Amino acid sequence: MKNIVAAVDFSPITQRVMRMAMDTAKGLNAKVWVIHAAAPDPDFVGFKTGPQYIRDHRAQELREEHAQLHGMADEFRHAGVDCDALLVQGPTAETIVAEAHRLNADLIIMGSHGHGALFRALLGSVSEQVLRESETPLLIIPSPK
Repeated sequence: MKNIVAAVDFSPITQRVMRMAMDTAKGLNAKVWVIHAAAPDPDFVGFKTGPQYIRDHRAQELREEHAQLHGMADEFRHAGVDCDALLVQGPTAETIVAEAHRLNADLIIMGSHGHGALFRALLGSVSEQVLRESETPLLIIPSPK
């Protein structure tokens, strides 16, 4: 196993995902790719971008997410694990699957928020969609109860 994708969303489950990715990478001497699938730009999904302050706010969010990802990658490197960070815009599950394929990932590690059946029926589950669409093995970290 050479490449591990740790998909993060900056929610409380992220720290558990990072810990599992670090432990797994250390044990296997693998590289970790910490990725975050950011919401697509409004132009990408066919909406007008709106006033300048909306565009400025979105740009600031992306800069903050980018900085967080690189901070996470620094934590891995300080612990002796080869790591790179990627911020990719696009639909979450599809982006995770595409990046894992592009990076030749041997494993995807991601969290599950543990939402109920009604939530999943109405909105779906990113981890379930990745499981259905990816050929890469998937390790899902459950949300603590």
